[in-house]
Amino acid sequence: MIHEILPVIADELNEFFKLKFDLNEDKVILSSVVNQDGTIAVPEENKVIVTLVNIEKDPARSGGLPSSVVGMSAPININLYVLFSAYFNTKNYNEALKFISGVIGFFQGKMTFDHRNTPMLPRHADKVIVELISMNLEELGRVWMAIGAKYLPSVLYRVRTISMQEGKIQNITSEIAGLRVGGLDAEEN
Repeated sequence: MIHEILPVIADELNEFFKLKFDLNEDKVILSSVVNQDGTIAVPEENKVIVTLVNIEKDPARSGGLPSSVVGMSAPININLYVLFSAYFNTKNYNEALKFISGVIGFFQGKMTFDHRNTPMLPRHADKVIVELISMNLEELGRVWMAIGAKYLPSVLYRVRTISMQEGKIQNITSEIAGLRVGGLDAEEN
């Protein structure tokens, strides 16, 4: 599901930039900031890079069915931490600031993505909420050290809550002493 939601958000941000700044080209790229060998992952400058930097289980939401139900695992609710970085050459530093401001403005105007306001949202994602995360300088330094790159103008957002459940109900129909496994037991029919 992560691979379906982040491209939708990046595409929406691209469309916002095109309208706001009267652009013909895409400015938003879903990518790592650096490759494994330490080189810059984005081949061209003057882009906003959207990077997944962390995934956490949402402690505020537990849900779904108990994991003891045979043939079904309980859904897990996760939050994604997504970094938006302005990768602009040094001559365009003001443009980098303009686009980071644009990211903040975009999410200030659209903090919730659902099927009504985002038709391209995957059908199994009912609602995605995006919130700004404030970091102090020490935390910010640790993020950029973990990424392995020099600091770029950037902003971090939490994308919450994505409910993930692999294989909703498996089609298992075994008869064990009159009990149907994988669906409702005989008494519930």
